[in-house]
Amino acid sequence: MTLGKKVTAEAFGTFWLVFGGCGSAVLAAGFPDTGIGFLGVALAFGLTVLTMAFAIGHISGCHLNPAVTAGLVAAGRHPSREFLPYVVAQVIGAVIASGVLYVIASGVSGFELGSFAANGYGEHSPGGYTMVSGLVAEIVLTFFFLFVICGSTDTRAPAGLAPIAIGLCLTLIHLVSIPVTNTSVNPARSTGPALFVGGWALVQLWMFWVAPLIGGVLGGIAYKRLAGPET
Repeated sequence: MTLGKKVTAEAFGTFWLVFGGCGSAVLAAGFPDTGIGFLGVALAFGLTVLTMAFAIGHISGCHLNPAVTAGLVAAGRHPSREFLPYVVAQVIGAVIASGVLYVIASGVSGFELGSFAANGYGEHSPGGYTMVSGLVAEIVLTFFFLFVICGSTDTRAPAGLAPIAIGLCLTLIHLVSIPVTNTSVNPARSTGPALFVGGWALVQLWMFWVAPLIGGVLGGIAYKRLAGPET
């Protein structure tokens, strides 16, 4: 598969993740009687990854996330020369998805931008959690996300079930951390909404690049050392 096709698939896939996941939070979570709540948003993010893993996994590997690409490079599962093109494509997909979501969300009377599903800590954390809490949560959860990704896509693992394991893992991650940071574990996902919110979201965006990248790299290295080389 050519690099052009891979990065195009990554852009489409990351669009779907941000549009589906953040869209569920912006458009469907807040209704008093019929809103889907935290559980619905968590499931939405998991379903975006699960469906895209089946759709484009055979094209690009379905990373949809700079931290995943970094972790797979660290694990020796992805060529380092493709890291930057993948990240650029992922961010582009996330930004376009956020733009489309903004157009839809703003088409209702009384629209207010609010947090627009952006990630934050301190007063911008849904539960008021501190920067340290958010940093630890994002590193630990991204670590285990990469651990599950590496394990479930290992050639020694049961074939064909990786998308299910990865999608359910992302759902669990959101169930844990939506109250803490609104859940990132994905720098591209964080960047798209932050560009529209501006202000505080851009000021705090650094953490949602640094923490997931650290967690992703550590998770990839840890799995590689535990499981050893694939046969």
